[in-house]
Amino acid sequence: MKSIKNLTRFTYETAAFLGWRLSLSRAGTVFTKYFSDKKYGGDKKSFAAAEAALAELKVLLDGSKRVNGKHTATTIRKAQKLLEQA
Repeated sequence: MKSIKNLTRFTYETAAFLGWRLSLSRAGTVFTKYFSDKKYGGDKKSFAAAEAALAELKVLLDGSKRVNGKHTATTIRKAQKLLEQA
């Protein structure tokens, strides 16, 4: 599978991790989560989980209010909680 914007595939032979990395930067804050093939049961399932989490995160962040160009602390906490539950 090819990487898409905000989702990067990690398939290094020498690394202990195989899976997808979600990384999204909005308003000066970077949100990152790793989706392991081992945990999700394969590369397609980990990709589907990463893609679903990315869609939810974009909806949350794009629809939230900003103060002085930054996300509020509440929005950042909600985004982090969303990624933890993914």
